[in-house]
Amino acid sequence: MRRPVIAGNWKMHMTCAQSREFMEAFLPLIADTPDDRDLVLAPPFTALSTMAELSQNSRVCLSSQNVHWEGQGAFTGEISPAMLKEHGVTHTIVGHSEPRKYFSESDEQINHRARSSQSNGLIPIVCVGESDEQRERGEAERVIRRQIEQGLEGLDAEKLVVAYEPIWAIGTGKTCAAEEANRICGLIRSWVGSPDLVIQYGGSVKPSNIDELMGMSDIDGVLVGGASLEPESFGRIANYQSA
Repeated sequence: MRRPVIAGNWKMHMTCAQSREFMEAFLPLIADTPDDRDLVLAPPFTALSTMAELSQNSRVCLSSQNVHWEGQGAFTGEISPAMLKEHGVTHTIVGHSEPRKYFSESDEQINHRARSSQSNGLIPIVCVGESDEQRERGEAERVIRRQIEQGLEGLDAEKLVVAYEPIWAIGTGKTCAAEEANRICGLIRSWVGSPDLVIQYGGSVKPSNIDELMGMSDIDGVLVGGASLEPESFGRIANYQSA
């Protein structure tokens, strides 16, 4: 049975003070959220300690926005699994389109990060997705399949979340049609070969489309960017109602 994962990625937003203000408003909104789903927030590294304190004894799990594959060493600007676990982190986002684009992260590096996460008891949320140009050229399925085959090599599908995030729909206001997102998520599940793999959709998810997305047969959750920065907005997403 696939358990939905509703995750918010704050990216480079939210100071510790802003995180506290968010949680004070958000926690009451999920007091009656059904227990059939997991709620995850990924704050900046600087706010993890504050968020660990604020989310204690709540429904909210914490994710990092990245993780290194080594336990320690001369890796300036990186963070290890042990450092994250010390703050109560349970998930790690790896392979997001932004580090792929801005820092030239390869599928091999993403796989190392995901493997390190699993070997240290963390659940990686591995992001995959095609650009607008790749979709226009009819290469979407080939690109995503390559990302899946290389990025998920050697991973345990039962301790993993895959997030399908079409790059052209991230922060653009464009949303992949629910039926098309569902089709791609179904293909990913068949390529991985695990019927129990949890697959999210991400890309301009908002309160107005969450119910439709979560009503799809192969979409098991969402990875939310901008709409996770407002308590009321993310509260509505967390409290989705699928048919």
